[in-house]
Amino acid sequence: MNRKISIIKYVFSVIGIAMLVGASLLYNNTSDFLTRAVSAQGQVVDLVLSRSSDTTTYYPVVVFRDASGRQVEFKSNSGTNPPSYTRGERVEVLYEPGEPEAARINGFFSLWGAAIIVGGLGLVFGLVGFGMTVYGLLHQRGKAFLQKHGVRILTAFQGVELNTGFEVNGRNPYRIVAQWQHPETGNIHRFVSDNLWFDPSDYITSDTVPVLIDESNPKKYWMDTSFLPKLA
Repeated sequence: MNRKISIIKYVFSVIGIAMLVGASLLYNNTSDFLTRAVSAQGQVVDLVLSRSSDTTTYYPVVVFRDASGRQVEFKSNSGTNPPSYTRGERVEVLYEPGEPEAARINGFFSLWGAAIIVGGLGLVFGLVGFGMTVYGLLHQRGKAFLQKHGVRILTAFQGVELNTGFEVNGRNPYRIVAQWQHPETGNIHRFVSDNLWFDPSDYITSDTVPVLIDESNPKKYWMDTSFLPKLA
């Protein structure tokens, strides 16, 4: 399962980077288009309805005349619901002189919508993948520090719980729960183990569980579960 989690974070990171690159290309493509484009007045003559499994989108069809007087009709690549335009509405059209069929409506979403959507999705995927990677590195760094400098204490075993805040392939990992009373402050500290992808209940034969803590800050800790068998 840990291997699957590693694959997921790298896949999310790669998808995020790829989508951000794609968004950058779309942005540059539109910017280059605007430097070459000329404008004309057009009219929305139809709204093409497109249905998917759970959405309905309306794409405007626009007619205009290019610089030579030739009538050109095109369907916008950008659709919305509710529709952004109505039949008969006058719109400004931008097109490259040598390719009027690839014209675009001069509207913010028509020009920049694709780059914004792809970039937004890329940012979400990238942040998830990057966040998982950074969290894993920081966790390993903290664990290594405690293994070297931490104070070993024996905590009272409380039980095993499901970590319902984390799920992979419909499964929640298990965590060992223990607590300990600080001998000087009298405060009760609760500790949980790293995520375990099997139920460790049958393998816990002692009333105590070893935990390594940062003596100056017991909130920084790592539960030593090396006494458990390894998951094949």
